[in-house]
Amino acid sequence: MVRRLLTYTIAVIAAALTVCRAADTATGILAPGFATLQVYADDNELTDAVIRLDDDRHITIEFDELADDVRYMRYSLIHCNADWQPSQLVDSEFLDGFNEGTVDDYEFSRATTVHYVHYRITIPGESMRPLVSGNYLLRVYDEGEPDVTLLQARFMITEQSVTLSSCVSSVTDIDYNDAHQQLSIELDATNLTVHDPFNDFKVVVTQNNRPDTRRTLLHPLRMQGSRLVYEHLPKLIFAAGNEYRRFENISTHSPSMHVEGVAYHGPYYHAYLQADESRAAVPYTYDRTQNGGYVVREYNSTRPDSEADYLVTHFTLLSDPLPGTDIYIDGDLTDRRMDSGSRLTYDSELGAYTITRLLKQGSYNYMYLAVPSSAPSRGTAVPSATSAIEGDFYNTVNKYDIAIYHRLPGQRYDRLVGYFTVYSL
Repeated sequence: MVRRLLTYTIAVIAAALTVCRAADTATGILAPGFATLQVYADDNELTDAVIRLDDDRHITIEFDELADDVRYMRYSLIHCNADWQPSQLVDSEFLDGFNEGTVDDYEFSRATTVHYVHYRITIPGESMRPLVSGNYLLRVYDEGEPDVTLLQARFMITEQSVTLSSCVSSVTDIDYNDAHQQLSIELDATNLTVHDPFNDFKVVVTQNNRPDTRRTLLHPLRMQGSRLVYEHLPKLIFAAGNEYRRFENISTHSPSMHVEGVAYHGPYYHAYLQADESRAAVPYTYDRTQNGGYVVREYNSTRPDSEADYLVTHFTLLSDPLPGTDIYIDGDLTDRRMDSGSRLTYDSELGAYTITRLLKQGSYNYMYLAVPSSAPSRGTAVPSATSAIEGDFYNTVNKYDIAIYHRLPGQRYDRLVGYFTVYSL
């Protein structure tokens, strides 16, 4: 009897843990056959997917399905709190209109070896307009299988009702002009109703859009008049990393930047990138990059969305094996996910880590992250994922995004009251 009761108790606890486990709300492709998911503001592929609640800008979501014919798909929105988990709001509280849209903006590929259909979604739309600020998750699904998510994309809507001043310094609480950068933040919330300035706000800081660098500050260090001051906090110290690597696969006829060769092995073109090596012991070199972003391009086309081809792209990282370590490619080309699709494997004959990705023609940023294999979950912070291969250099130009969330006691969601970007110099 005692054994059966213990077994039942364990089963109940396991079920509860399953229910409480955080849902996967990260931007990404969740079904085979889809590729090149891009989420940005207005018509600039390199902008963050953030718009103001009270202006006429829009969010664009684009993606391809590698197929010969159109698929009938729909999309819906989920309102999320600061931790990107669903909020308590019902559809009518955060949307004007129906929470279902049709993916009806598409075009077929032209003159490409890989046939695909290119889709585009715009938010707000004619029948769907967000009413409140915060984090939003857009999910796309086949109209015949509404419970199966094909892909999903994060975006944010901000009120910009606070002001912020921030700076990034290489003089940190742990080193001086060495391997780290440290932020200081001052937040002025004069235009908001604030009951408890030490508990009403969440400040989330992310370096270069990398989920593994995400830091959440729950309390300021002090108040200075009407300003909340966040400084000399361990969470505001970041590994400096290095500039992103770059390549272009914009031509199927000749090698482009950082491409050693291009060849056709039916049914795909293949682009072989020049072999990479560790930069940890190499002196820092400045390079103006897009902090991990990419732009779809084809050297001879003015309509690359539908005229750029897909190439099997081969990455090679010359290195001795790193025991107990997983190597991932970071950048928007992998949707910033650390999973089997972005993890390199070691080839002992080549003496290198390798991976292949089917990528649309364009100009890409990427870097290699080294993560302990024993890490409890991918996408969580590690001491420095860049140190083993890319190195950490204080003079790296990094982009820091700062999201300010506000919630008063009794409120049922986190308002996004400010979103700001600062760069290290």
